[in-house]
Amino acid sequence: MNPTDVIVRPIITEKSTVGMEDNRYTFQVDRRADKQQIRDAVQTLYGVRVLKVHTQNRRGQMRRNRFGHWKANAMKRAVVKIHPEDKIDLF
Repeated sequence: MNPTDVIVRPIITEKSTVGMEDNRYTFQVDRRADKQQIRDAVQTLYGVRVLKVHTQNRRGQMRRNRFGHWKANAMKRAVVKIHPEDKIDLF
């Protein structure tokens, strides 16, 4: 897979911005990607050295509005720890 196909988007939440202080960045990734592909994609796209990759398979949650209920899509997240000397500028 291409690196641009592996990394869908960075996830910017309050919890992930706290993790950025410890050089941990959170990305939504393709559900078929494994840890090695995620590591290679982050190193290629951002030019940093990756130390560890943790993944989470998140199942879709039930959502509702006035028209009824539906299930949101499942997604895969990756928390990537990079070398202390490197930094990714997401903002």
